Amino acid sequence: MEPGEGSPQQIRQALLFFVFLGGSLVCSETWRYSVAEETEIGSFIGNVVKDIGLGVEDLAARGARVIFDDYKPYLQLDRQTGNLILNEKLDREALCDLTEPCILNFQILFENPLQFFRAELRVKDINDHTPTFLDKHILLKISESTTPGTSFQMDSAQDLDVGKNAVQNYTLSPNHHFHLKLQDSEEGRKYAELLLDQPLDREKEPELRLTLTALDGGSPPRSATALVRVLVSDVNDNAPEFERSVYEVLVPENSPLGSLVVKVSATDLDAGLNGELSYSFSHVSRDIRKTFEIHPISGEVRLKALLDFELIKSYTINIQAIDGGSLSGKSAILVSVVDVNDNPPEIVITSLTSPIPENSSPEMVVAVFSLRDQDSGDNGRMVCSIQDNLPFLLKPTFKNFYTLVTDSPLDREKRAEYNISITVTDMGTPRLKTENNITLLVSDVNDNAPAFTQTSYTLSVRENNSPALHIGSVRATDRDAGANAQVTYSLLPPLDPHVPLASLVSINPDNGHLFALRSLDYEALRAFEFRVGAADRGSPALSSQALVRVLVTDDNDNAPFVLYPLQNASAPCTELVPRAAEAGYLVTKVVAVDGDSGQNAWLSYQLLKATEPGLFGVWAHNGEVRTARLLGERDAAKHRLVVLVKDNGEPPLSPAAALTVYLVVALASVSSLFLFSVLVFVAVRLCRRGGAASVGRCSVPEGPFPGHLLDVSGTGTLSQSYQYEVCLKRGSGTSEFKFLKSVASNHQESVNDVEENSNFINGFGFN
Repeated sequence: MEPGEGSPQQIRQALLFFVFLGGSLVCSETWRYSVAEETEIGSFIGNVVKDIGLGVEDLAARGARVIFDDYKPYLQLDRQTGNLILNEKLDREALCDLTEPCILNFQILFENPLQFFRAELRVKDINDHTPTFLDKHILLKISESTTPGTSFQMDSAQDLDVGKNAVQNYTLSPNHHFHLKLQDSEEGRKYAELLLDQPLDREKEPELRLTLTALDGGSPPRSATALVRVLVSDVNDNAPEFERSVYEVLVPENSPLGSLVVKVSATDLDAGLNGELSYSFSHVSRDIRKTFEIHPISGEVRLKALLDFELIKSYTINIQAIDGGSLSGKSAILVSVVDVNDNPPEIVITSLTSPIPENSSPEMVVAVFSLRDQDSGDNGRMVCSIQDNLPFLLKPTFKNFYTLVTDSPLDREKRAEYNISITVTDMGTPRLKTENNITLLVSDVNDNAPAFTQTSYTLSVRENNSPALHIGSVRATDRDAGANAQVTYSLLPPLDPHVPLASLVSINPDNGHLFALRSLDYEALRAFEFRVGAADRGSPALSSQALVRVLVTDDNDNAPFVLYPLQNASAPCTELVPRAAEAGYLVTKVVAVDGDSGQNAWLSYQLLKATEPGLFGVWAHNGEVRTARLLGERDAAKHRLVVLVKDNGEPPLSPAAALTVYLVVALASVSSLFLFSVLVFVAVRLCRRGGAASVGRCSVPEGPFPGHLLDVSGTGTLSQSYQYEVCLKRGSGTSEFKFLKSVASNHQESVNDVEENSNFINGFGFN
């Protein structure tokens, strides 16, 4: 086929198109050509122009071409001459194998107008292959007792050629015992059979060597040879015999693979093949063949698979010894498997109860299990145990069943989980042991009441606190678990019904935090007690209680209150001091109280302001006002003193106390008579008013003290039952003040006397 003449696919499409048109353009005649295989390329095959009857000019004009069915370019069309030229060497065996004849179909295509001519090319065989024997050495074993006329088929020689070029004949080298007989196979090929003509005698000629020749029908013929060895076997007239009719052996079950079980032996009186024995099993089960193997020559029986006493305890193996003449002798092997301690005990848990309540009754069944050991004898006897110091006990029941029961009371709070190791040991050698660990949980029972960390709590809170202030906490723990350990806190009813507990404190039920509900006042309530309860959520619930004492600590929220001199008077208190008073003379005493306690109520006194500094002094701790020096003529007759009273709080609080001191001065211009008359007048007036001997008396507070100054505990600075009187005694140089005298009676009369005496003194010019 010339290059560029179209692809096979295009040609196929054209052919199909033509078929669809009805095939009217195809010539019905088939042109046949032939060529011998291996013909050289370029060889002439035939002329298309002569066969078809067209002109040479039509080949090129109409686009003639050659198309084979397999689209391979075996032939080439010369359009100038119409000759078909061989395009490649052809190998018949490769193209058609053994098929005969070997035909290659092709078409001669004219494109314009379209026309097809059918043709075929026959590839003829040539004798290019030599016959071959697959086995060049053929061995025949023939007994010397074989009768003449017996045939022995020979292997055929192979030849790739066909027809007369294939194997046509066999020949045998000359001999006295055999000749060949040719036979035809169903495929038409020849094969040979060897026929015995004369009896064989092993003792005269134990072996024959013959040459078998295969010839094909080619010219010249090709041939192949094979060597035929005929071994004359002895007549077998003696059967093999075993040494023992039964072999009994013991084999431990842990014997390794390949272990020798037994070696059997048999003898045969014959010679040669008839005396050569082959050992094998005879009519044995699949299990035996899987477990044992026998050496065909030595007769050694070895393990092919591991033994297991627990599965099969013994084997009976039938064996045979076969000689070369197919005579046999029989025996048996009785294999007893010896048990070894190769199976550890087994523990099978049948039932397990977990968790179990801690208040379980004694000998409650916790677990049921069984034991098994597949070994036998002592190897299968077992001992079962658990750890010591456990509140559990093993009890044997039926056969190898055991129960695990409680032996003593359980306490989840002491131990909530038990890891129990069940140990089983057999009595074999060596002893094998199996452990099975089970975890047993103990469930909680509400058997523990909540316990406070303290039986009583003392809390401290400073007065004037903000409402809802966290003042402290109580805490209780419960050794139980889950809801049994969930603690709820509450306030219990107060022991004293007069204590308004509900308005004083509250408690968080979840965490026990205590809160002051309102601002506390130390001066009104210094301490109070109440009980708190803690209850769990078990069923039934358990509870406990604790005592809480709340101490209110003082805050410096009260300034000192001056009882004397009276602070709500319209004018400062007036004190009289003799002009002849010496240094250290007690003029008066400032008396003050503080509603606070502790250092907040420690008072100190200080002379804050004086008309003439240096003349008077105030004792810091008791408030006594005394002269600091002798009075002189030039000292003023009236002095105004301001005394500061402050507590020891932080910061300190203080009021101020003011008093006026008048000096009694003897005037030189007044006559003694006039002075005597005045003294008599004063004495008469004093005696008339109540027998008092004093020259004058200061006013004192009347009625009870204000309520906010009361000492709740009765331990304050001054009690309510005292009022105060400050006045001068008779005499000029030894007058002293008197304090803390009860003046509850005739108080109003004394005040009137003081007012009258004050008017009298003012008459002397003491303004």
